[in-house]
Amino acid sequence: MEDILLLNSIERYLEGKMLPDEKAFFEELCRTQPQIDQMVVEHKFFLHQMEEFDNRNEFKDTLENIHAKLSANGEIKNCNPSIGFTGKVIQLWSRSKKVAAIAAIIAGITALFISALAMYFSPNVNQTQLERLSRDIDQIKQSQQITNSVLRNATEAKPKIPKGATLTSGGTAFLIDGNGFLVTNAHVLTGSGAIVSDNNGNEYNSRILSVDRERDIAILKIDDKDFEPISTLPYSIKKTQPDLGEELFTLGYPRDEIVYNMGYLSAKTGYNGDTSSCQLSLTANPGNSGAPVFNKNGEIIGIISTKQTQAEDVVFALKSNNIFNMVDSLRNVDTSFKKIKLPSTSSLKKLDRVSQVKKAENYVFLVKSYN
Repeated sequence: MEDILLLNSIERYLEGKMLPDEKAFFEELCRTQPQIDQMVVEHKFFLHQMEEFDNRNEFKDTLENIHAKLSANGEIKNCNPSIGFTGKVIQLWSRSKKVAAIAAIIAGITALFISALAMYFSPNVNQTQLERLSRDIDQIKQSQQITNSVLRNATEAKPKIPKGATLTSGGTAFLIDGNGFLVTNAHVLTGSGAIVSDNNGNEYNSRILSVDRERDIAILKIDDKDFEPISTLPYSIKKTQPDLGEELFTLGYPRDEIVYNMGYLSAKTGYNGDTSSCQLSLTANPGNSGAPVFNKNGEIIGIISTKQTQAEDVVFALKSNNIFNMVDSLRNVDTSFKKIKLPSTSSLKKLDRVSQVKKAENYVFLVKSYN
């Protein structure tokens, strides 16, 4: 039923029958979902070929009617029966070739279109080919039990997670402003609240300020008296993406301690040509969702989000310009977001990798979402 409704929407869009609001929503859908945009293009081409096929048939019928009338009136005749017969055979073969070619084109387009529909609506495709890299719930619960035990035994500090709350998911986040503003993936935050902890195991209460499920990006704010604001972040956030083959590295929490991984940019677009993300060749595991991706100068160029399950070390990251876009849009609707000052210079340039990691790791946090 869904494919029929989608086809109906595509035809209404191509025929200009959508209302302005509906048209704007559909165009935004095409922009954010390349599969649907591709289906629109293919369906438009398919309809164009069908129209041409109908026009050719109408033209052929018109010619045959005119020929029949002229023959009936005696205005035309075949000079030589054998020549006339040969001419008709050649004419029929010529027509058959054209019709066969058109039919082959239409059949090919139809096959591609049906294939695209099958890929898009199959319930198993996205599940089997892409894996979100949020942490397993059982892992998070076990981790929190260990953390709570350590806190109770070592100090008088109490666990930050509210009593009776249920852990739902987890991942990684990183500071984009020294006053406690963090960025992560939207799919990391499946609950109503979240706590974050730094590389030393210190937990902090945080507020979920904004979640964009469509673009899979979210902003948190550490709201805890134990957190000390940071005057300057050591890294910057880069608007432009790196070059193909450029070396990259990431810091994240697939475990309870921070983990380093290194790789390179393998494609400038993400899964199925998604222009809002890029493809990396590196190792990533559940818990790496929301992890920052750095270039050799210590500039953040992306946020790890998913990996391809049927290929080894094929990881996708949201491009860093999504951070700028989200912050800018929030500033327009809420003056409190004007306080966010994204870092523009990196003090990690020209440092060796070990020094870069040591300076950056304290600003990358483990996220635990709860209800």
